[in-house]
Amino acid sequence: MEPNYDKGERYYQAQKRVYEIKKFYQHLAVYLLCNPIVIVVNLMTSPDYLWCLYSVTGWAIPIILHGMKAFGFSPIFNKSWEERKINELLEKGNTKQKWE
Repeated sequence: MEPNYDKGERYYQAQKRVYEIKKFYQHLAVYLLCNPIVIVVNLMTSPDYLWCLYSVTGWAIPIILHGMKAFGFSPIFNKSWEERKINELLEKGNTKQKWE
């Protein structure tokens, strides 16, 4: 059940996707610039306790999720899932009794 887009709509969708990818790369750049600073500060102030690992890991998870969204990788909520859910809701709508 692929939507039928005209040329203008396809251009808009492509433009939107490029914007999402650009935002991901900006997010990644900030991550790669800030985390070395956090690591250096950690090693200079308290080298015995590596609290920077919480920051690096805690920020890496949203980066990974952002990248998956930007590049269209969704192992759970993909097109086949959407199709199944649409069909399920249509079936449920056909059998549901409406009380008026």
